[in-house]
Formats: sequence, C-alpha cells, structure tokens
Amino acid sequence: MNSQDMSILSLVLHASWVVQLVMLLLLTVSVASWAAIFRKLFALKRVKSLNEDFEREFWSGSSLNDLYASAAQNAKQAGPMERIFASGMREFQKLRERRIVDPGVLLDGARRAMRASFQREMDVVESSLSFLGSVASVSPYVGLFGTVWGIMHAFTGFAGMEQVTLATVAPGIAEALVATAIGLFSAIPAVIAYNRFAHDCDRVGNQLETFIEEFSNILQRNLGAQSATSASSH
Repeated sequence: MNSQDMSILSLVLHASWVVQLVMLLLLTVSVASWAAIFRKLFALKRVKSLNEDFEREFWSGSSLNDLYASAAQNAKQAGPMERIFASGMREFQKLRERRIVDPGVLLDGARRAMRASFQREMDVVESSLSFLGSVASVSPYVGLFGTVWGIMHAFTGFAGMEQVTLATVAPGIAEALVATAIGLFSAIPAVIAYNRFAHDCDRVGNQLETFIEEFSNILQRNLGAQSATSASSH
C-alpha cells in the first residue's frame, strides 16, 4: 500500500482478518450502544414526565380512593410512582377487607408492597445500564487487542526484508491503530451516557423513595384519625 492509500477505509480494507474482525465487532457494539442510549434517553424522559404528572395530581387534593381507581384503570400507561401508589393501596385495602384493624399491620403491609413494587420499577428504570457500562469498560481493551495483533502481524511481515524504512512500517502500524481508535469511538459515548443515566436513575430512585415515605405518613395519619374517631364514638 503506498502513501496515497492512507485513508481510513483503505487502512481497514488492508488490515489482517483478525483486526478486521475486531473492527466489525466494535462497530456492531457501537451501533447497539447508540440504540440503547436513545432508548434509555426517551424512556427516562417519559418516566420523569409521568412521575411529575402523578405527583401533581396526588397533591392536588384528590381522595386516595379516586386516585387508586384512576391508577387501576390506567395501569398500562401509568408511571413508576403511580404503580407504586397502586400497589400500596391495593395491599392496604386487602388487609382491611380481612377485618385487620391494627394500624401497624396495615401500614407495614402497605410499605412492604410499595418496597417490592419500587424494586421492580427500578430494575426497569436501570435496564441497559449494565450493557453501557460493559461497552465503556471493555471496548478500549478489545481495540487494544486488535492493535497489538495488527502490529505483531505487521512486524512478522517485515522479518524477511533486508531493509525496513518508515515508509514500509507506517501502513501496517496505522492499520493496527485504527482498531484502538474504533474501540475509543465505541467506549467514549457509552461512558458519558452511563454516567448521565446512572445519575438520572439515582434521582428517580430518590424521588420514588421520598414518595413512599410521604404516602406512608399520610396513611399513618389517616389510621390515627380513624382510631381516634372510633375511640371517641365508644
């Protein structure tokens, strides 16, 4: 390959089959990574919007029964916060239907149901993060492997030459270094996206945990008021 063929495409086409395989793998991973990034971007935006809409409705003064009826009717379109609320209310009402009147048992059952729902919701919210983390950490090493292999292949080819110049060495090394470049091209967006999404997921988790505590306090106050009313009637 002469000096006029030192374009990226030419370097890729003239690389050894192992290096080409590494490049193909990294490009495939890069495309999958970008697809995961855009999916997660839209998913987190939707989660944030649905949570804010429900939180606004929750604090608007609507009764818990009305909110529960609405959440049960729109279960498929509901956001994480609304589903957590629905799971807590569902367990709360089931316990009351069993004639359980102990406030501690009622509150503990609702909290356990909400915590279980919280774990399920966070598993969904954090999906794809492990894939992006793997791409971010592994891609540079895969690219480095391709580079090392390419350089070894290049120097093996120079072994039979009597005179080795920079002009003869440069193309082989340049072909090998393309693998590292593609590895970094795959890793850098994944690193940035992983850090951004991990921060966003933490914020969603904190928001949901705060809601669970606030809703638990509301249930506790309602149970306390009902107990006081019941005691005064006797």
